[in-house]
Amino acid sequence: MHLTHLIGKLLKPQKKQQLPSWSTLATSPILVVLTIASLTGTMGQRYYSQPKLDEGTVAPQTIRAPKGAIVPDNKVTEQQRKSARLGDITVLMINESVNQRVDKELAEILALGNQVREIVVNFPFVNTGILSTNTQLHLQQVSQEKWVAIQQIVEEELKERPPGPQPGINADSILTKNSIELVSNNDNVIDDRLLTKVSVLADYQEYSQNSIVISSKDRQAISELLAYRKKSFFQNYERVLEEISQARDLYKDATEYLAKQQEIEGYEVYDSTLLELSDTDWQKTQTGIEIVKERMLAQGISPNLPKQEWVKALKLQVNDVVPVVAEDLAINVLKVALEANLSLDSEGTKQSVELAAQEIETVTYKVRKNEVIVRKGKNISRKAFVLLDHFRLSRRTVNWHGLGVLVGIVSGAVGIVVLVERQFKSGLRHRDNILLLLLSLSAPLLIALKVPWSSLPAIGLLVGTFYGSTMGVTVVGLISVILPIGMDVDKIDWFASAAGAIVGSVIAEKMRSREEQALLGLGVGLTQGTVYLLINLIVRETPGLLWYAIIGPVGSQAVTGAVTGLVWSIVALGLSPYLEHLFDLITSIRLSELANPNRPLLKRLASEAPGTFQHTLFVASLAEAAARAIGCNVELVRTGTLYHDIGKMHDPLGFIENQMGGPNKHDEIKDPWVSVEIIRKHVTEGLVMARKHRLPKAIRAFIPEHQGTMLIAYFYYQAKQRSEKGEKVVKEEMFRYAGPIPQSRETAIVMLADSCEAALRSLKDVTHKDALQMVKKIMRARWQDNQLADSGLTRAEMSTIAEIFVQVWEQYNHKRIAYPKAAMNPNQVKTVKSVVSSN
Repeated sequence: MHLTHLIGKLLKPQKKQQLPSWSTLATSPILVVLTIASLTGTMGQRYYSQPKLDEGTVAPQTIRAPKGAIVPDNKVTEQQRKSARLGDITVLMINESVNQRVDKELAEILALGNQVREIVVNFPFVNTGILSTNTQLHLQQVSQEKWVAIQQIVEEELKERPPGPQPGINADSILTKNSIELVSNNDNVIDDRLLTKVSVLADYQEYSQNSIVISSKDRQAISELLAYRKKSFFQNYERVLEEISQARDLYKDATEYLAKQQEIEGYEVYDSTLLELSDTDWQKTQTGIEIVKERMLAQGISPNLPKQEWVKALKLQVNDVVPVVAEDLAINVLKVALEANLSLDSEGTKQSVELAAQEIETVTYKVRKNEVIVRKGKNISRKAFVLLDHFRLSRRTVNWHGLGVLVGIVSGAVGIVVLVERQFKSGLRHRDNILLLLLSLSAPLLIALKVPWSSLPAIGLLVGTFYGSTMGVTVVGLISVILPIGMDVDKIDWFASAAGAIVGSVIAEKMRSREEQALLGLGVGLTQGTVYLLINLIVRETPGLLWYAIIGPVGSQAVTGAVTGLVWSIVALGLSPYLEHLFDLITSIRLSELANPNRPLLKRLASEAPGTFQHTLFVASLAEAAARAIGCNVELVRTGTLYHDIGKMHDPLGFIENQMGGPNKHDEIKDPWVSVEIIRKHVTEGLVMARKHRLPKAIRAFIPEHQGTMLIAYFYYQAKQRSEKGEKVVKEEMFRYAGPIPQSRETAIVMLADSCEAALRSLKDVTHKDALQMVKKIMRARWQDNQLADSGLTRAEMSTIAEIFVQVWEQYNHKRIAYPKAAMNPNQVKTVKSVVSSN
């Protein structure tokens, strides 16, 4: 089937549906042509004056400049300026609070180092003429096992070789004799490899099971101790050993304290080097650390600079000002204490970005008279095209081929909308098609008017709210794809707007209040800004300084995009009530507002016809439960039911539920023809009231359709009795409602609920089966009277509805426990209380 024929067939007026007078010209062929022509006309602007000699095409001949000129290229200039505004120009400033924090942290670390060094004795702790500095450093660090072994070796040798000069004896021969393996090239104090056992004095058998590896440092210590022992008195030697042991104990205390404090602080900056430094070296180290810190903070540390990079700078700085032996210690201290102290200067960045954009001069192309612009057979460059266009040599004309392609694309898009409408049975009217067209046209029209913000978010919110998420996503998706074909748009801005619009269209139909719609507007704006930011970060030519890009120019543009999405959401929220009234639209939000009992008509109904109002509430409970069970529009059923009997306010006492046990007005009238007009009039008067209060057509439909063309049986049979006496001729149509019969499942449910309500209320002490049988009998009567012929209800659905009606009735009619009679007699209550008190 041809697409136009398919669209025209769908857009024909529906059966028994009268078009509003203002849309009578929207017959199917005219509407189809109008839709395709208007969309193509607004979206195809690039094809109206398209140059044949465009950039990238091949020149058919050599073209020369007719005169000299300097021609500006505004498009390229603007692109360069925009790139500058979104570029990597970022102004940073020193954060003084970070500097203060670094100063405090470094002072605490150095203070810890001083505290630890104060624990140990001044180094060296023995005269360096007795033991060398390296030996003293070694002896205060070796394990207790190694220290005991060293002393044993010295003492054992002295026992075998008394003090005094003995030629040919040295430390190596001593160690060999005592079966201590020499590891001349191994500096490990204790090797996990068990090499040999120490065979020494019996008093130290606990060490004889340990394998001790003797390093070159151990041999040096043994040699120096042995040499001093041989040439000094025993008391002096013992004093040296005592000083070594004391130094070892203090060193152990210092290392344990250091480990504990570093665990508490959460860092490990110090090692044994801290305790090996002389006071002079330690003082130089602290001074050098302070100097390096000041230099690093002064030049600034960027938060996006990898730590290993600025650590390299640290090493270069430390080399000049810290003793070589303490360089690693200084670097460790500074790595912990230093942190990035550069932060974004927002105002400075903004000024620099704008200055950079302004400094970009207008791109111009200079050409002399008769100078060749482009040679035959060559591709036309950007410069050549600008010059050709300036001299009106680019041969601009209407691109009929491009417009034809666009017409085909737009026609296909219209066909997709039609197929979606058919698939999901949206039931679009002519006025709905016109509204969809107007909303779709807003996007290209705003672009043509040079408005910098796309209306896609508003389109998505409005279409999603009015016609559902499927239609909303379809319309937004088609516009998003087709519009860039025929118009020049910023691709990133457009994609971000489309993302926000799709989010809005998907969620909009689930909103149940204007407040929820306002919150959705925030979500749409956030989505638009986030998508804009992510795309810009992905396509950036320089991926560095991403954080500054986020909070800098790109971030500012993203915030602008988010605000734009929010603004369009506010526009949609403001337009929604007017469009609902103008195009007679029903939305969940409008239905919820109409169902508010404080609405003028409902307040009047509750006060002027209270019995009818209570009847309405029970009917609404029945109808709403049934609608939910068979998948109808619950909000529409609830709201329509509340208004279905408003016409009874024209004469409340004409209806038995408002007589409150008083005299029956119809008994006083005693004329069934007059009485039936009062009853019938509640439909016509209800429609008058509904139009006066501008109720939607879908709500007004419940007023006549809930009665259909049913027979007003009571007065009909009363009139027949009189006619038998020859008073008047009875015409059945005079005792039937004017109709129409229900045209939807929703109004049919209300008809059935209205018919069953009085019967269910009248039941007392009956079983579920009896109640269900009565309800089905009433429904069967409506079915046989052809009242449900156009409603679309099936027999299976009617059985479900009957079950639901009885269940709701049982919930309303549940039994209660009888109140104790004694509680109703105040005297008996007092007697019971006194008895309880006495006990």
